[in-house]
Amino acid sequence: MSNLILLGMRLLSDALPTDTRRHLKGMTDAPSPRSWVSRLLIADDRSRTRRALRAVLSTQPEIELIGEAADGEEAIAAVERLRPDVVILDIRMPRVDGIAATRHIKSRWPEIRIIAHSLAEELRADVLAAGADAFVPKGAPVQELLEALGHQTGDQRADTDVSPPSQYS
Repeated sequence: MSNLILLGMRLLSDALPTDTRRHLKGMTDAPSPRSWVSRLLIADDRSRTRRALRAVLSTQPEIELIGEAADGEEAIAAVERLRPDVVILDIRMPRVDGIAATRHIKSRWPEIRIIAHSLAEELRADVLAAGADAFVPKGAPVQELLEALGHQTGDQRADTDVSPPSQYS
């Protein structure tokens, strides 16, 4: 924008009430890369695992937990209703497993990133072939999960190192 237009916008905004200026400032300033928040859905049949993930991820200001699901069918319904940016999805779940849920979600909403999170490391290749953007084994260091959440874009896929199982599964 030219300096004249910016000056005009500043003069006009100075004449507005403070609340309106605050709203306009958010609309006109270019967002910084760190100001974007990922909307996250957790899908795992074990409430203990969901609780552990919720506790770990609640410390990350760039992640907003918007929902949870206890099986693949609930995960698909929650994705349709909530439209998260990212889904952390267990592979072995009742009704609809994580591989089928991944395939379904990616066919309807390819822009949604899916991080497979499971002890079933023997199914890593299957879930990645179904469209998951990353596989992070349960028990991997938290940093691996955070990296998978924060560094997945486009067709890039992360296949993290195998780590021993954790205390939660």
